[in-house]
Amino acid sequence: MAASSPKDKYFGVWLIFFMLGLGTLLPWNFFMTATVYFTSRLKDSPLEESSANQTEAPGERSALEASFNNVMTLCAMLPLLLCTCLTSLLHKLVSQRLRVLGSLLVIMFVFIATAVFVRVPLEPLAFFCVTMVKIVIINSFGAVLQGSLFGMAGLLPASYTTPIMSGQGMAGSFAAFAMICAIASGSDLQDAAFGYFITACVVIFLSVLSYILLPKLEFFQFYQEKNRKQNPENSVNLMNPESDGKSADQSGQQDVSIIKIFKKIWLLALSVCFTFTVTIGTFPAITADTKSTLARGSVWERYFIPVSCFLLFNLSDWAGRTLTAFCMWPRSDSRILPVSIVCRLVFPPLFMLCNVQPRLNLPVFFLHDGWFIFFMVLFAFSNGYLASLCMCFGPKRVLPHEAETAGAVMAFFLSLGLALGAGLSFLLRALV
Repeated sequence: MAASSPKDKYFGVWLIFFMLGLGTLLPWNFFMTATVYFTSRLKDSPLEESSANQTEAPGERSALEASFNNVMTLCAMLPLLLCTCLTSLLHKLVSQRLRVLGSLLVIMFVFIATAVFVRVPLEPLAFFCVTMVKIVIINSFGAVLQGSLFGMAGLLPASYTTPIMSGQGMAGSFAAFAMICAIASGSDLQDAAFGYFITACVVIFLSVLSYILLPKLEFFQFYQEKNRKQNPENSVNLMNPESDGKSADQSGQQDVSIIKIFKKIWLLALSVCFTFTVTIGTFPAITADTKSTLARGSVWERYFIPVSCFLLFNLSDWAGRTLTAFCMWPRSDSRILPVSIVCRLVFPPLFMLCNVQPRLNLPVFFLHDGWFIFFMVLFAFSNGYLASLCMCFGPKRVLPHEAETAGAVMAFFLSLGLALGAGLSFLLRALV
């Protein structure tokens, strides 16, 4: 008779998965939220300033500034997709500890380097290239970390995917709040950026400590041991030539096939992919270029994008992700879930008709800031809630020994949605 599951004392495992989820998306969110700092360093070089000041119209952006959001998103999402794919296929060849701990340490090193580069003067093109290389690195290792984390959660009860999704949602809120504090401090942009990136280093270091503590907790040990017992490699003594009867049948039943797993979860996988395609196609490439019509040179102008775009998106997204801890409706087999996800197609045109500047083609229909804020709340909340439902349901639609692989497959389709959204963002921004 199977042993009963121990309790998760003081919600220790839940909190660690929350912390690891925070560490997974915190790096990307810190880079994305700091666009004001990055674009400020992409203006014309000092050698060209005198001539540029004579020729540029007020508010005109350099080519590097104008393309930063789109290129940043593409450099983030394509490595994320590739490395998530490799993780889902090869996760059994590299130990879980090396994948998770190694990824966190590399990401922390990149952030230390980013903080150092705040003090290093570079020409705009060189700074642009260095920044994009760092974005590629953190998202490559972030993909390995994310795929491994969802795979680990797939071995635990379904509710343990929620803290990962919730932690990822909190990562954006934390990054946006940290940036607002940096602006409010009154420090110059360089000092604020330095403190901002050092803060990220501290949080990632805490994620490293959390993962080191995880294997020591009884609740996590129980499910890890349960997985080892169900692993086909442990089910059959491959060195015994006589083990071809019942054991061979058991081995056949325990075979983990990605194709078979995908057939069981294809609708949920495509749903989470579509969700993030719509989201990243719009945010931040379009939303971060929206200008306040109420500011008129007031303090609100400095805070409009950090608050109304980044902080509001991430708080609403986090609320949606966290709600799945208390409510998981509609059910995984309901058609309401995919229909709700398809309905989110309404958001890109709504944001494109807000006061996005500069613009060439479309009129501004939703001029007031209130419209932008209203759309942002619905857009972000629906993203967090619907994506989290899909990620929770996926690993539970397969056999227990297939759960880790199913979690990695779901993470791959999540990343595929991010990459497709990054490509779509170029088209949508050009249409505005």
